[in-house]
Amino acid sequence: MELKYFRLIKTIKEEGSLANSSERLFLTQSALSHQLRDLEERLGFKVFHRTRNKWEPTEEGNELYKLANKLFRSIDEGFSNIEHIKEGSRGAIKLSAECQSFFHTIPNFIQKMGILYPEIDIDLTLGATHQTISQVLSNDIDIAIVTTKPASEELVSIKVHEDEIFAVMHRENPLNDIGYLEASHFGKVHLLINSFPLDGVSVYEHFLKPNRINPAKISAIPFTEITLSMIEANMGIMCAPKWQLKSFKRSDEIVFKRISKNGLKRDHYLVVQKSNRNKKYIHDFISNFEEDFLNLG
Repeated sequence: MELKYFRLIKTIKEEGSLANSSERLFLTQSALSHQLRDLEERLGFKVFHRTRNKWEPTEEGNELYKLANKLFRSIDEGFSNIEHIKEGSRGAIKLSAECQSFFHTIPNFIQKMGILYPEIDIDLTLGATHQTISQVLSNDIDIAIVTTKPASEELVSIKVHEDEIFAVMHRENPLNDIGYLEASHFGKVHLLINSFPLDGVSVYEHFLKPNRINPAKISAIPFTEITLSMIEANMGIMCAPKWQLKSFKRSDEIVFKRISKNGLKRDHYLVVQKSNRNKKYIHDFISNFEEDFLNLG
């Protein structure tokens, strides 16, 4: 039974006549009369008793009127719920990452989100790489991407990616003749990093520091292109996941060497305040981020 018939029954019952219903439904009396006749023929019973001044529903008509009220009430509630969902879908997200590797891929993700979720405004914050957790706690950042799961009870951590860090070096580097690098091998290398402090560098934090090893020389170079040029000249090594360098032109002289026998693996987490986790626009961001970055490679 089509929705228009329920609307017709409800209107005639409430207006008391076909003439009044015509004005409310913006249809001619003839069109409404045709609709009602068609409905009664389909149902096999009369819906209204016609009198000169009043149209009264039959017993069957009263049941249909009750059903129409339930139906339209349910529709109204549904659209009201949808409106609340839409309102919850709007919001601004300040995003930052502890590992600068992600700054090479996040802009493309933000562009995609702008198309799929124009009501979410994403602001990428570049200057908080070493204070991401404290800034999430102080509401200066809404979501942080980190490699160490924070212990704070005020925060929720969602694992979104696992990768492996390799030593990136010139093929003529003596270390390339070794099957894999141990911590002691770094004691004689020139390590090229993005920036200080050293505790924010994954290979140091997760591998060298626990083994009490410091590289012979460390240089902070904020531009990956320059770092790769130095490696091509065999002037040092960097440590990075392979996906970080996919968008850069690399010489065939540059190779990846595994760090430790089982590889230097690390997890990436999205960190957000518990009070914000269930906001719909935050949920939409996290769901899409997981989908894009879980298989980053």
